[in-house]
Amino acid sequence: MIDTESPAVVRPFPALPDGLPRPGRCLVMGILNVTPDSFSDGGRYGDADRAVRHGLRMAEEGADLVDVGGESTRPGAEPVPLGAELARAVPVVRALAGAGVPVSIDTMHAEVAHAAVEAGACLVNDVSGGLADPAMAATVAAAGVPYVVTHWRAPSREMARHAAYGDVVGEVTAELLDRVEALTAAGLDPGRIVLDPGLGFAKRAGHDWQLLAHLHTLRSAGFPVLVGASRKRFIGAALSDCSDGAPAPGERDAATAAVSALAAAAGAVCVRVHDVRSSLHAVCMAAAWTGAGSLSPPP
Repeated sequence: MIDTESPAVVRPFPALPDGLPRPGRCLVMGILNVTPDSFSDGGRYGDADRAVRHGLRMAEEGADLVDVGGESTRPGAEPVPLGAELARAVPVVRALAGAGVPVSIDTMHAEVAHAAVEAGACLVNDVSGGLADPAMAATVAAAGVPYVVTHWRAPSREMARHAAYGDVVGEVTAELLDRVEALTAAGLDPGRIVLDPGLGFAKRAGHDWQLLAHLHTLRSAGFPVLVGASRKRFIGAALSDCSDGAPAPGERDAATAAVSALAAAAGAVCVRVHDVRSSLHAVCMAAAWTGAGSLSPPP
């Protein structure tokens, strides 16, 4: 049975999988899209040298991981040829890992995951949760790296049609646990799994906020939870309610940092963001806040 404990009671973080940094706070994963069509920064880092410089800059700003992706997963995005994804992502992974930066690979394809891990990636971040490529589970199991399992119902070009829920929190949690069962049956070590509720993936804004407000329910499944809210449409929609229209994606970093702080305080082990510095400061404040709350009051 899913534990629906009060969100005011935050349990300790589930154990992070081996191979990930342990800074004593919520991890900050910097987004590095080496794509021409990502919703926020598509085309800015399509050149490998520019992408590597940006990845190094995020590491200098405090990113615990740099997440390299060669295929956009924005709503409506079309798939790219496997060779193109490999050519975009793997050289950047290799260069950053060679410079000592902890790197994750954002991919739905087992061949890309394998090549990226060979090039030095220490985590596979799969927005399809293993559904897009049946070979992914065995590939990640053989690689022995942590694996982010995201809630996913359909490819980007058609996912909006699947944004229908009676109980979004219960259904997303149940569907993620179904994926965990299938992945572990295929040989994946459950101790290497991180869950991601998949904000924006076959979700409307109200669904995203419900999931964030009930992270304790997903955490009660016993797996670490990653939150990827950065600059997404539901943040813009919320901002439009208190300003003159929704700000452009690149103007949503302060609001993203607020979500990062709230997610960290609710027990997320990692936030995935475009602007590292603001979310790093936010999760540090969350750590100070929750840490102080766990101490005995002064005499």
